[in-house]
Amino acid sequence: MKRSVKLIIVLSAVVVLSYTLLVTIGHPKLEQSMNKVVPHAPYKIPADVQALHRRLTIADLHCDSTLWARDLAQESGFGHVDIPRLIRGNVALQVFTAVTKSPRGQNYESNTDSFDNITLLAVAQLWPVSTWKSLAARALYQAEKLQTAADRNPARFRVVKTAGDLEQVLAERQVARQSGGFGPVAGLLGIEGLHALEGRFDNIARFYDAGYRIMGLHHFFDNDTGGSLHGMSGSGLTKFGQDVVRELDRRSIIIDLAHSSPGAVEEILELSTRPQIISHTGCSGYYKSPRNIPDDLMRRIAAKGGLIGIGYWDAAVGDISPKGIARAIAYAVTLVGEDHVSLGSDFDGTVTTMFDTSELAVLTRELVALGFSEERIAKVMGGNTIRFLQDNLPRQ
Repeated sequence: MKRSVKLIIVLSAVVVLSYTLLVTIGHPKLEQSMNKVVPHAPYKIPADVQALHRRLTIADLHCDSTLWARDLAQESGFGHVDIPRLIRGNVALQVFTAVTKSPRGQNYESNTDSFDNITLLAVAQLWPVSTWKSLAARALYQAEKLQTAADRNPARFRVVKTAGDLEQVLAERQVARQSGGFGPVAGLLGIEGLHALEGRFDNIARFYDAGYRIMGLHHFFDNDTGGSLHGMSGSGLTKFGQDVVRELDRRSIIIDLAHSSPGAVEEILELSTRPQIISHTGCSGYYKSPRNIPDDLMRRIAAKGGLIGIGYWDAAVGDISPKGIARAIAYAVTLVGEDHVSLGSDFDGTVTTMFDTSELAVLTRELVALGFSEERIAKVMGGNTIRFLQDNLPRQ
């Protein structure tokens, strides 16, 4: 058979496969089934709480929105995050975290580095062919998607890479606020699991150049940097992982401890010269779950100047109602102090929540109901995250 005929057959097979996947798993109904908001009547927000919420500088440490086939510049009727809803929720900064691999049968107890669900999603959503096999290419493509959204909507959205970038967005928001507007939303890039390095140390530089400023070493399975909280080994860092930590420190890349094993967390805390975040989690003492690391490690993260991002989904906090999330935040404040607690929604991370990002005022309402002062609310809703980023992002 001639090569041209073989090529036509192969390409035809790819087209058929892509169409089949698009219909079966890549259709928007797939995301609708995985990133749900529980139906509810509109939340009633008292005028004084609404005014307080409008004064806040809100920041969220984790969402997975770049994984999905949505134009983030357009408001969607499903999922949790897009630029219009971020604006309506008065969000000043959102961290967008790239997911590059997900094992078959993903769970919180134990996973192997097995069949990859994201490959099917990449093909189904017609991502570039380079992403079908390369995890690094998937990270780079998701960074490109977010930058494209920013380039097309510069008045509403910016990708920030330095403390100076962030301060510029905040200054513009302050000017806009004086005239009753909102100003641009800042987007910050993160990676969920450094299996995306594909074992290549030089990919750290490639990811940095693409705009990534937060990197978590692990996701749902062990990789060549060390043990996952949900992997098989329970191990700490490998020699490669230790070298990666040193390089992330050198480049002022923030390390995200979410999904790392307790042993790996302990070693990172000892090895790194900088503070870390755990971007999306719950506290084990509030809700015991295989998703949550022990409270004593949370205290150690905070003692080093780090941040704890409280999530909105069941495995993190149990009760996903706005009241339940507020109580989880209150527990964390008691555990580690009000200067070390932040928001870490895990929006669009195949989770079910009781509100999307446009409805964040309901969380402000529940924190007020718990007796939080305006100063404390301002810290946990975003002030702590903004301060941390100003201190730990590269200056320029």
